[in-house]
Amino acid sequence: MKMLDVPQSGSIAGITSSRNRYGQYRRTRAIPVNPNSTYQGTMRARFGDMAQAWGNLTDNQRAGWASLGSQITRTDSLGQSYTLTGLGAYCLININNLDAGNAAVSDAPAIISPAGLLTVVITTTGGVLSVAYTATPLAAGTRLFSYASPQRSAGRYFEGDLRLIAVSAAAAASPANLLAAYSARFGVPVVGNKIFFSFQVYDTGFLSAPFLTSTVVLT
Repeated sequence: MKMLDVPQSGSIAGITSSRNRYGQYRRTRAIPVNPNSTYQGTMRARFGDMAQAWGNLTDNQRAGWASLGSQITRTDSLGQSYTLTGLGAYCLININNLDAGNAAVSDAPAIISPAGLLTVVITTTGGVLSVAYTATPLAAGTRLFSYASPQRSAGRYFEGDLRLIAVSAAAAASPANLLAAYSARFGVPVVGNKIFFSFQVYDTGFLSAPFLTSTVVLT
């Protein structure tokens, strides 16, 4: 149900308030799905490890992360901007580091903004899932983080479920072959289905702005 009220997000007594491109709305609260997948278990374990490691840092180290967090801006479900806490920044950077196959760091790095991809062309014909991108190769030390959605109807134009399926080698050259990684996570792509993608460039814990695109699987 669309409605006009003060900005709200969350659930009370079985009713959930949220917003989309058309404004605020309310709906019956749905029970979240808990698949207990291997990837979900890995991420939960990592966040538990991060929280424990945070307590072992020195006061100066935690102050450094707090300073970094104050420089990182995000937008919540109501479209409002906020900055990260020190713990939030510590988890963000080190989860990215672990996803990239690098070690977690105890000292907060200086903030950087990696350059994102310039172009992306996805090929799905002939039983392949290949992503050609520029600039290529990636800069020294950087990696490509590839996120994808489950297979959707070709008529869908919005996707909120994008999951990390592959991380490239450092300074990898185009194209990226994502068929095996995608199939392992979501099944073999089916002709006529649409897949949404997001590509970000990783550099020392930071990710570039996402390059968002989608494609319909062809014969």
